[in-house]
Amino acid sequence: MDPNVKISATDGTPISDPSLYRRLVGRLMYLTISHRDISFVVHKLNQYMQQTRRPHLLSIHHLLQYLKYAPGQRLLFPSTNSLALSAYADANWGSCVDTRRSTTDFCLFLGDALVSWKAKQQPTISKSSAEAEYRELSSAASEVVWLRRLLVQF
Repeated sequence: MDPNVKISATDGTPISDPSLYRRLVGRLMYLTISHRDISFVVHKLNQYMQQTRRPHLLSIHHLLQYLKYAPGQRLLFPSTNSLALSAYADANWGSCVDTRRSTTDFCLFLGDALVSWKAKQQPTISKSSAEAEYRELSSAASEVVWLRRLLVQF
């Protein structure tokens, strides 16, 4: 999905049989376990399960083409000596065209291996980009604290 493309719940014509769309999104959700690079797109497409329209289905076909021609983009755990924990967080302020809620995501690395990630729409509307970023940093910091406590046990 092109990051500049904004799809909404009212764009395009409704499709006659939404069960195909739902099955494809379900399978793509399963693939996000090992393909972290598609988690944001699958999150966006999952928002339109009730009001499935033609542009949504075309976006799924575009994503399937990406998966077909980019098979090397998957979760890898390389062996390295460094086990430093690092986190990256971002928020896209007011990105949802329909609800104006922000989309947030973060990823945590242990050395060079991705160990945790999340892409989610914030439950409330943020008044500024700083507020959206602050909410996401809070979520990412909670995940870092949880992961550090988990690693101490090993």
